[in-house]
Amino acid sequence: MRAYVHRVPASAPNDTAGIERAIAEGRIHPQGIVAILGKTEGNGNVNDFTRGFATQSLTLMLEKHIGARARDVCLVMSGGTEGGMAPHWTVFERRDESGPGPALAIGRAHTRVIAPEQLGRLAQVSIVADGVRAAMADANITTPGDVHFVQVKCPLLTAQRIAEAEGRGQTVSTRDTLKSMGLSRAASSLGVAVALGEVDPAALAEAAIGTDVSLWSGRASASAGIELMNHEVVVLGMSEHWGGPLAIDHAVMSDAIDIEPVRAALARLGLDAAGQLSAGQRGHVIAVLAKAEASHNGMLRGHRHTMLDDSDISSTRHARAFVCGALAGLLGHAEIYVSGGAEHQGPDGGGPVAVLIERDQVVARVR
Repeated sequence: MRAYVHRVPASAPNDTAGIERAIAEGRIHPQGIVAILGKTEGNGNVNDFTRGFATQSLTLMLEKHIGARARDVCLVMSGGTEGGMAPHWTVFERRDESGPGPALAIGRAHTRVIAPEQLGRLAQVSIVADGVRAAMADANITTPGDVHFVQVKCPLLTAQRIAEAEGRGQTVSTRDTLKSMGLSRAASSLGVAVALGEVDPAALAEAAIGTDVSLWSGRASASAGIELMNHEVVVLGMSEHWGGPLAIDHAVMSDAIDIEPVRAALARLGLDAAGQLSAGQRGHVIAVLAKAEASHNGMLRGHRHTMLDDSDISSTRHARAFVCGALAGLLGHAEIYVSGGAEHQGPDGGGPVAVLIERDQVVARVR
């Protein structure tokens, strides 16, 4: 197999024109699309319907080309493009082609629908862990150490979903719909950690979900949304069974301005730079995927931050903009997938970052 990754600018949550143009020109083969990650310019909160709008628009576009198989494509929409972050799509495609390996491998899985009372609890951890294992198998990755990034789209609670569960005599993990996003991301991320051997499931207590910051995955990225009640899981790694020029590495930022691990990951991929990447180096970078959150102690390298004290703007929105800016200073552009809310995704205040590059030739963005 060979992986193809295309980064496509978007002018609105329903702007699929760039993808459709690339399909018409033969640069994207729609039958090989397995996942599309999107950054949409909503608020990223419970009522961010740009995610659902984008999902619907992409599904309708894909149905024109591949019919009912469009429902098999993982559509992971992350709301919020605060600061200079550029709205865009990242299209993941695989083709039955040979080439030298190891190379980027892509796998995907859809979990079963969960009940509202399972969200934010050990049941969700287990369901996501099984989904990660299924996606690894789909990518023909057998060793957890070969996995560099796992993107999970997970559900959240609404008043209606809470009422449905309580009507059956069940209790939910929280009645605060905004907090349910964090708990869902937390349980999903711990599911990734369990599947990859980063956390011992036997030692995992339900009370630790969303609270014990010492438990985390260095490769998990979870984004919660109102548009689903199952999970969509995309695994990215390296495999000898895959060929071609694409490669991936990952880093873990210890805080929101810790770009040096990302610089080191770029160097391991052959893009060594003391400062910002040159234009030529930048052309090799296909996509950068990152997590961001405000540190819970209200401090950043000894100085107070106010991201948690702003009653008007969610801290996840501040963190997305801040981390995107830090990474943009390294990369030289802000078309970066930064998802807010990093519960159990990297250390407190930090987060995992994946870098995808083309090793053998300069690549241009799909325009």
